[in-house]
Amino acid sequence: MQPHIRFSRTFIILGFAATLAACAGPGPRPDSDLQLATGSISQAEAADARQFEPVLLNQAQNKVADARELIDREEYREAERLLEQAAVDAQLAGARSETEKARRAVEEINANIENLRRQLEMDQQ
Repeated sequence: MQPHIRFSRTFIILGFAATLAACAGPGPRPDSDLQLATGSISQAEAADARQFEPVLLNQAQNKVADARELIDREEYREAERLLEQAAVDAQLAGARSETEKARRAVEEINANIENLRRQLEMDQQ
């Protein structure tokens, strides 16, 4: 075999091995996912999720804690998956909390309207 063909094959094999090794690596640190998840948790807490959706909020916080452990072990892909779930859980907790607060406000307004109707009826008699 000619030397330049041997060199080409070796170069191709080394290139393929390097590409394969890069794909099999842990991937990039999911720092932006961590920021998104923790930010989503903060927003959910600001929306009173601790009061209205404590289980869902705790699940999000637990997933972030688990993801941090995975990051320490350089298991970035699994950490990224957990962080994405945590962000969604926190966003859902916040949305459900806002919905519950709105529902309660509507109930209160309706009760006030009913009280005013009764007062008007009594005043007209």
